[in-house]
Amino acid sequence: MTGGTVFVYKEEYLKYHFGPLHPFRPEREKYTFEKLQKLGIVDKCSNFFEPDSATEEDLLLVHSGRYVDFVKRMSEMGTGYLDYGDTPATKGIYEGSCARVGGSLTCAKLVMGRKFAHAFNPGGGLHHAAQDHAAGFCVFNDVAITARFLQREYDLRRIAIIDTDGHHGDGTQETFYREPILTISFHREGIYPGTGYPEEIGEEGGKGYSVNVPLPAGTTDDAYLFAFKEIVPPLLQAYKPEIVIHQFGVDGYFRDPLVGLGLTTNAYQHMAMRMHELTHELCMGRYIILGGGGYSPPDVCRCWTIMFATIDEVPVERFKDLCDEPRPCEGIPQRVKDVVEEVKNLIFPFHGLESRS
Repeated sequence: MTGGTVFVYKEEYLKYHFGPLHPFRPEREKYTFEKLQKLGIVDKCSNFFEPDSATEEDLLLVHSGRYVDFVKRMSEMGTGYLDYGDTPATKGIYEGSCARVGGSLTCAKLVMGRKFAHAFNPGGGLHHAAQDHAAGFCVFNDVAITARFLQREYDLRRIAIIDTDGHHGDGTQETFYREPILTISFHREGIYPGTGYPEEIGEEGGKGYSVNVPLPAGTTDDAYLFAFKEIVPPLLQAYKPEIVIHQFGVDGYFRDPLVGLGLTTNAYQHMAMRMHELTHELCMGRYIILGGGGYSPPDVCRCWTIMFATIDEVPVERFKDLCDEPRPCEGIPQRVKDVVEEVKNLIFPFHGLESRS
């Protein structure tokens, strides 16, 4: 294995856009790439890879042929919506979507081929898209497609999907709700898409494998990391994944205009560090990181740059100017403690874990 972390990106990601007034800004990924290059953390000759686009066969691992054809037609027309009004159809959106899904599949190939230990596709993480419809700015669900690809091409069975976007990963959950694929979503309660309650624990063969941690508005670093520490490490250690896919949306950042959580760069840096440790402990470092939400492009760039540098074990002095000042500990709100206890009581017994600390 070459080791290290590879950045997967190509200019065609910019075709994935919804117009000048839409909150999803595709230049986020470009800014992150340029920042990492400027800092000397990503180099085109060593840890950068330009992916091929996904094929229609790849898309059909999760999506219906009828829906794929619909997206193609709407992409050619360049007008209307791909859902009920959040996700406009623009010229070239199909090609842009395939480029982004292809980036996530390329991450899987590079990690499984042992060319790199970890891979980051900032254009991925489109976790709201379902089998037959777009949703929440997401056209094709690259998170689910990548997991299905790993099942088909590498016969992997224990795939863990961690989702720390500010919104619930409903499309991913729906795909695997009846299968023993561990999906853990941390998200703000009471906002779009209106799902992701603790009692959504899966059904049939997937019962106990769907894990949802809805957190109150304004949740800060200390409270978020408390919930993360109490739930993620013990479940991953019990599940023993063969690979981890991490949807690393950063719309929980305190300045994000859409979500209303209270995280700083310090929370993202800590999560990246802990996930890096866990993947090396449990699955030979196999770790695929995908983008996701984030609607303040300069802040998205900083958060993703810090995350990438942390996972790539770059000395913090190289990027410390991008980091927020640590905030004083504000304690853990009772609401967060209650949610953590509820999740443990519902989920931990399925994995042979004690529900109480």
